[in-house]
Amino acid sequence: MAQRLVSVWQPFFLAGKDRDAVLDAAVELEELGYHRLWFSGGFDPGVPARFREILDGTKRLGVAPGILSIWHANPADAAAFTRAAEQDHPGRFLLGLGASHAVLVDNTGGQYRKPYSRMVEYLDALDAAGIAPEQRVLAALGPRMLELSRDRARGAHPYFVPAEHTEQARAALGSEALLAPEVAVVLEADADRARAVAREYTTGYLTLPNYTNNLRRLGWTDEDLAGGGSDRLVDALIPWGTPAQVAEGIEKHFRAGADEVTIQVLGVDAKTFPADAFRALAAALG
Repeated sequence: MAQRLVSVWQPFFLAGKDRDAVLDAAVELEELGYHRLWFSGGFDPGVPARFREILDGTKRLGVAPGILSIWHANPADAAAFTRAAEQDHPGRFLLGLGASHAVLVDNTGGQYRKPYSRMVEYLDALDAAGIAPEQRVLAALGPRMLELSRDRARGAHPYFVPAEHTEQARAALGSEALLAPEVAVVLEADADRARAVAREYTTGYLTLPNYTNNLRRLGWTDEDLAGGGSDRLVDALIPWGTPAQVAEGIEKHFRAGADEVTIQVLGVDAKTFPADAFRALAAALG
């Protein structure tokens, strides 16, 4: 596809309680030129109304769950939401689906069993409901889910991956599928402070087998995965530094084959929107 789209991934848009503040932030991202807004679909049943609120409150900005849990939102609800969004806002809603993680699913009322088979069944149900593959994207890390993203969806939305995974994912997906990795960043030029902020994020994710198994496939060792991640791993996963240095880290994913990079700014709580950071990154990325 050879696109270079810059998007935003930020938990603020689901966690934020103030609808007006959320819409103000979304409008600013649209005005800054960001392509799409991604945020989690959470673990409540159905598709959060927040996605529709943002579509209604903006003009061009794309919106996508990153991701909607296939254990919590049933295919009928996902299909109905996607159909209505496409009717009212053509081409702006992309249904991001994922299997999440066993510990998170089982602790939030779901039953995590055979995630690949469940995803295939979910996609079959979406097909039957008239939701085309081009309207959906899958959270994919390993080879089988990447192949499913290629064959049964518009493409893949990997999360918590270094640029080396983006390169391998592009090879697995082929040239036509969408590849939109999430990339978390820290706007801090001091190495110790930047890595400390990054480890507040990496420490939890490095307890989840989906992510650690993926990193081991890429050659990272148990020593790299311990203690919130080695400096080498943290630096590979989390671009940090000045806006120009962070932009170079994002460019690595584009050079590796990404069509769209979804930027998550670290160092703020989930209810704070890092507006200054996204302004600086918009300028640095041109």
